[in-house]
Amino acid sequence: MLNFVLFGPPGAGKGTQSEKLIERYQLNHISTGDIFRAHISNQTPLGKQVSALIADGQLVPDAITIAMLEDEVDKNPGAKGFIFDGFPRTVAQAAALDEFLESKGSSITAVIALDVDQEELTKRIAERQKLTNRADDQADKLQKRIEEYFSKTIHVLPYYEAQHKLSKINGIGNIDDIFAELCGVVDQH
Repeated sequence: MLNFVLFGPPGAGKGTQSEKLIERYQLNHISTGDIFRAHISNQTPLGKQVSALIADGQLVPDAITIAMLEDEVDKNPGAKGFIFDGFPRTVAQAAALDEFLESKGSSITAVIALDVDQEELTKRIAERQKLTNRADDQADKLQKRIEEYFSKTIHVLPYYEAQHKLSKINGIGNIDDIFAELCGVVDQH
């Protein structure tokens, strides 16, 4: 089973590249953002709790996020693999994901980090805001998420680097060129 973590700050292109990887390799996409939005739009109790946290620009607690991810994996027992998008955001989450996948006889195959500088992120996010009306795409909330990424989330990368699972790719440039580099990493596994 191929399990990849697609890593990068908001606006790095994770969603765009995930779609292309899913189509090419028949992987299941697990985006914490999508899962949260589904719960919010369905007004589930969890969705209401997540909505309040996101509205305040906070991250959802590990226990809630991990439980939702485990549920998504369990819903797809015949999957060829998964792309985890937006998770893990902390070393504790990475360790919990490793433990969960190990209990399923699997593991993270590779972590692919899309490197994009803050200037480019700002441009992309401004463009994305014109195209979408998502609550978590508001400028102040996005800026808070970007700051959270660069101050906290980025520290997950050494965890995977120590496991020799980390590949970094320049996330600036032509979408198809970036995708070709991503495929190069996937094809090594």
